[in-house]
Amino acid sequence: MRILLKVSYDGSNYYGWQRQKGFVTVQEKLEEGLSALMGSRISVRGASRTDTGVHALAQGAVFEADTTIPIANIPYALNSFLPEDIVITGAREVDESFHPQYSVVDKTYEYLILNDEFRNPKLIKYTDFIRERLDIDKMREACRYFLGEHDFKAFCASGSTAKTTVRTIYSLTVDKRENIVCIKVTGSGFLYNMVRIIAGTLADVGKGKIQPCDIEGIIASRDRTKAGKTLAPNGLTLTEVHYE
Repeated sequence: MRILLKVSYDGSNYYGWQRQKGFVTVQEKLEEGLSALMGSRISVRGASRTDTGVHALAQGAVFEADTTIPIANIPYALNSFLPEDIVITGAREVDESFHPQYSVVDKTYEYLILNDEFRNPKLIKYTDFIRERLDIDKMREACRYFLGEHDFKAFCASGSTAKTTVRTIYSLTVDKRENIVCIKVTGSGFLYNMVRIIAGTLADVGKGKIQPCDIEGIIASRDRTKAGKTLAPNGLTLTEVHYE
């Protein structure tokens, strides 16, 4: 039986999703919990390799096991074997052809920025902090230049193993509630640090360092040095993963 889990986690205490020798990761904790529940060694494959400190509300993870536990009960049973900052919120059976990465239709990420005079200790784990006043209207204007299929090499950090840097962005929005700026992006897939670089570039627009129309040239340049800085990982959350 192949089962798809919907995984939510606070990434503050983990060295990202992917299992790495010598570091505590979300995948490691999930595999340990599943192995204890099923009574045999279980491995999982995830939909996204989130970085250190990045959070998730809807990470997809697939495992295979022979079990008599009703699928609807797996989240409740498995959660008792997991740390409090990792929670399974759904489970369903999928067929043998299903792959947690290659069967993805689109993913949605949110990036949160605290735009205020002072830091808020309660929000440190979940927002980046920018003191300069951000022009939200200009940031919204810049969003349209990212939409569609483009070569996003300028928005890819070094160390990427992607075979192509072409991606499609379906939607990109910027909203502000009180002092929290939320950048929400949905796309076919994302390059290494791509969302955090997009957020950094939009922040530069908001600060007046670049103009919205400059985004078109930055994308065309395929030059990482032309785009904004990579914002901190703690502001990023994987919020949705849609499958075929």
